[in-house]
Amino acid sequence: MDPKEYEFQKTIKRIKQLKGSGTQLVSVYIPANYPIAEIANRLRSEISQAENIKSKQTRTKVIGALERILNVLKGFRQTPPNGLIIFSGDVSEDPSRENIVTITLEPIKQLNQSIYRCDSTFYLEPLENMIQQRDKYGILVMDGREATVALLDGSNYYILDEIESHAHAKIRKGGQSARRFERLIEEQTEYYYKKVAESIDTHFLNRVKGIIVAGPGPTKEYFIEAKHYNYQHKILGVVDTGYTGIEGVREAIEKSKDIIQEQEMLIEIREINRFIREIVNGGKATYGIDQTIDAIRSKRAELVLVSSKLDIKVYIDESGQAHFTPVENYREVLDIQDYLYEISNDNNIPILIISSNSHEADVFLNTFAGVGAILRY
Repeated sequence: MDPKEYEFQKTIKRIKQLKGSGTQLVSVYIPANYPIAEIANRLRSEISQAENIKSKQTRTKVIGALERILNVLKGFRQTPPNGLIIFSGDVSEDPSRENIVTITLEPIKQLNQSIYRCDSTFYLEPLENMIQQRDKYGILVMDGREATVALLDGSNYYILDEIESHAHAKIRKGGQSARRFERLIEEQTEYYYKKVAESIDTHFLNRVKGIIVAGPGPTKEYFIEAKHYNYQHKILGVVDTGYTGIEGVREAIEKSKDIIQEQEMLIEIREINRFIREIVNGGKATYGIDQTIDAIRSKRAELVLVSSKLDIKVYIDESGQAHFTPVENYREVLDIQDYLYEISNDNNIPILIISSNSHEADVFLNTFAGVGAILRY
């Protein structure tokens, strides 16, 4: 996880803790390239609708939140490249006092949804989906007539290329011999496969973790067998779909969720097993919070592992010192995962947060306290 994504995740955690005393917290999601003037007009319309809210207190707070969001929009001539999210509302735990917050956030990935929501919490599901899956995957959907190349990035997908096959469209048998007709078909099919291979090389080589190949009929298998694409591509799976084009891409993504989830789990299992081998053989590994922190600070750690299920708070005092029990005048409270990420990032050491429900993940949590490091020496 890069620093930008980590800060984004921390922001989401902070926002998730905020709650209103009623359905008075307003969340507005503005997609990339969406006209600011249009969303402003929509929010003015929502203010008019809010006048009908029966509870005077809720009505006043919702209208106030919408007006603050409109005020924020005045500072934007156009929507940022990835879109814009604005949260506003009274998050005071004491009904007799106000604690109004307005949070403006640019997502780390392109936002494709326009959302307006009033609730007792801020609406975070689209942002949480963005960080659930960090790796990018290639999607190729094809049959004998057409191919669509798409990128799956978190919960979003983007169409990158569309290729047509002219094997049957432009060749007519006419007076040609059957053998010549078949040869023309083969040549056009070969040309089609090469064009598809060139496209996936251009868009996916060294840019995605793997590729899902999908489509109706056997063409996808024939293409894989032909092997026109670069050998470095990793084909993660082949799935059948009823469609090609954008509908086929959607269907392929839905059907490949288990394949992709398995890939994420395999990485975690591989690193946990490497860690356990080093521990058992008395090699280059350590575990426990103090030992792992020491390995990070001394830069002996090659890779840090921490379980997402570990529920430990770290209290940072005003001098920046970390404590694992509450202290007076602390300036920040972090989850152990966040704290280890921060100090690992400061020392340029990668960290793997173990989130799968595998047997290996359970062993790491229950036997090794859920914190450890593979060492350089």
